[in-house]
Amino acid sequence: MTLIHTMIAGLGLASAASLAATAQAQDFETGGKLLLTRGISTIEGSGGGGLSSWALITGNETERGIGGTAHATQVELEDFRFQSAGFAIGIHDRFELSWTRQRFDTQDAGAALGLGQGFTFEQDVIGAKIRLFGDAVYDQDSWVPQVALGVQHKSNNQGAIVRAVGAADDSGYDVYLAATKLLLEHSLLLNATLRWTEANQTGLLGYGGLNDHSLQGEFSAGYMLSRRFIIGAEYRFKPDNLGFAGEDDWVDLFAAYAVNQHLTVTAAWVDLGSIATFDDQRGFYLSLQAGF
Repeated sequence: MTLIHTMIAGLGLASAASLAATAQAQDFETGGKLLLTRGISTIEGSGGGGLSSWALITGNETERGIGGTAHATQVELEDFRFQSAGFAIGIHDRFELSWTRQRFDTQDAGAALGLGQGFTFEQDVIGAKIRLFGDAVYDQDSWVPQVALGVQHKSNNQGAIVRAVGAADDSGYDVYLAATKLLLEHSLLLNATLRWTEANQTGLLGYGGLNDHSLQGEFSAGYMLSRRFIIGAEYRFKPDNLGFAGEDDWVDLFAAYAVNQHLTVTAAWVDLGSIATFDDQRGFYLSLQAGF
């Protein structure tokens, strides 16, 4: 905006208006974001890392446009399989709306838990995010990060089962505050998120139980090997609300590659700890994201 204001001061009003209109049309048509700066799609559908929501707004749009993404993710663990698919819309690089369907397949572990082999939990996650201040890309001369406030409403399809294992409800909501800083000179991305949640295994095993909402931290760091390729790690603290089974924090090591401005591929090694009494749930994560 500083450049546009300077041009307005130096040129006639008509010429400045024409240039601004041209820039606006170009931004809307071509997107304009740097590769990878829309983030990838989290398992809950928001723009961020694989496990953690970031302050970045999804889509390739600048402040003058509208963009969007669609994703499909699969996580293969020792005893379980997790899948998610959904879409998100970014508006003027300020607002984000998202929807995701999650599917958690208990596979052989379902029989051992008395649920039946291949018993499946599903839930819908509807999210909204607003960028409050800061710009992760353009504020390179400031230490102020991009900060966003988000909310996610989640609804599980197995109400009777999650209550039977100690959850208080089959639906709930998370509120999170995320701060993301991109240091282009050092090829470094840093993120910290505070999430107010009562979700058990992100809600796949219901909400609440021994405790209500609590604050949990999420931390991410990434190093950009090139403008297309980033590697990094995430750590997500989790609540522990179910008496029958402990819930561990989550960690991943990820690599994301932007094939072009429309397609991003992410792979990761994940350690999700203990899930429903089954320990050492480690495995591999693969996600495809298409966007405009």
